[in-house]
Amino acid sequence: MNSDEFLDAVRDDNETALSRLGSSKSLYAETEGEMEAEGVYRAAAAAEHAASETFQNWADDEAGGQQVREAFAAFAEQERDHYEQVVAKLDGETVDDHDPGEVPAIHEYLRDLDGDAARVGGFLGRTLASEKSKEQMVGFFVGQADPQTAQLFRDLGGDLDGQLERGTEVLAAVCDGEDDWDEALAAASGAIQAAYEEYTETLEGMGVNPKPVC
Repeated sequence: MNSDEFLDAVRDDNETALSRLGSSKSLYAETEGEMEAEGVYRAAAAAEHAASETFQNWADDEAGGQQVREAFAAFAEQERDHYEQVVAKLDGETVDDHDPGEVPAIHEYLRDLDGDAARVGGFLGRTLASEKSKEQMVGFFVGQADPQTAQLFRDLGGDLDGQLERGTEVLAAVCDGEDDWDEALAAASGAIQAAYEEYTETLEGMGVNPKPVC
């Protein structure tokens, strides 16, 4: 397996989950029904903060390889910048007094991963899921006739392209054989499924059918 085949395999194995995470119901679940600008900001801020913390913890883990730690340090810094940009949209709040809330399920899953292949694989799964979320946030602000904020989230989503590119390069470097690729693939799918399960449970708890109406 190579990096291109890896991403194709992750998308194929999680086609249904990624499709539903890219639906309008996903944003409804992320905001727990608060489909107003502030609700979207808070959902985005929670995700960005959790990502920065997860990746910084991995960057600080001396058990990881140098290339992996350097990549996660860069990702953590980027996510911290994203977090600051989103919090700046909240009236009267700064990163010093903002409460990011509970850790999203996908990051609880990621933080239990050990080993370079699993962590990079999980990171890539998280990034594919995050792309879907950003697309919905862009669409929300387009619908709100707020092109400036839509562009902000479009830019944040654009950064994910670079994360996928670097992440797949790092994965190719750390995978020595099929066992490593399989471990990475399982971690990527596990991350996406963690996000999907939280999506499903949240909607069901709100009395909403998580499946699309055909």
